[in-house]
Amino acid sequence: MVTGLEAAGRAGRGPFELAFYGGVFTHLPAPWPERFLAAAGRLRQAGLISRIRCSTRPDACQPALLERLAAAGLDLVEIGAQTFDDAVLTAAGRGHNAAAIRQAAQTVRQVGLGLGLQLLPGLPGHTPAVLARDAAETAALGPEIARLYPCLVLDGTPLAARFRTGAYTPWSLETTLEALAAALPVLWRAAIRVVRIGVAPEPGLADAILAGPRHPALGSRVRARALLALVTAESRALPGPPAGLYAPRRFAGELFGHAGELLPAYAALGLPKTLVHFETREDFFLAAQAV
Repeated sequence: MVTGLEAAGRAGRGPFELAFYGGVFTHLPAPWPERFLAAAGRLRQAGLISRIRCSTRPDACQPALLERLAAAGLDLVEIGAQTFDDAVLTAAGRGHNAAAIRQAAQTVRQVGLGLGLQLLPGLPGHTPAVLARDAAETAALGPEIARLYPCLVLDGTPLAARFRTGAYTPWSLETTLEALAAALPVLWRAAIRVVRIGVAPEPGLADAILAGPRHPALGSRVRARALLALVTAESRALPGPPAGLYAPRRFAGELFGHAGELLPAYAALGLPKTLVHFETREDFFLAAQAV
């Protein structure tokens, strides 16, 4: 890992952050959390990483423990909130309620650590309406970052057993795209960086997925639909037909959706591809025709 970081630094890439994921970091027995943080700290002192983060459960965020880990070099804690709906948390067997999530988020902030929240749309009993409330509550808590992981059915899990008996039906891809696209602007308006939509690919993961909403361009498709919704709202507020849309160049490959699936929707707004301009800018500007 060190060799790879050094090579990336020489190539001008970075800065990088080191993350302890894949388990409940704050539930590791002593002295392992401190040992891992000490090793990460040496990488930071060498200038190879800039920040250290971990993921954990809401019921594993005791104040004294987080204070100790912060003193040992931890910078940010991502809490696997999943949802703020108590009925869904119970149905999923999470072992905690929404109050525990709110308390954990408050504790993370109180000890001076950065906060991240992870949502898991599509759990048993979860609906797009519940996700809308989850997004609003996430925005109110104001984390620095958020992740949206639509629920997938993995072989060998209790959820897989429920799926096979028909007791659980995952969200369809279309439902997921629409629900996440509606939630995304709520988080954007709260200045929350949504750093991941959908699970990251891992060796063997694809073979273990039995069902659930997945697509290689899931995040891109969600962002494209969210942007379309924002442009639609702005176009309807114009005094006349739109004269053109001016967008940041970095969205050139994403704005019209996967394989151009949103081109007809933009054309219906009076914004065919010829009236959409990608420029060196950071904002979107929708011009109106003179009336």
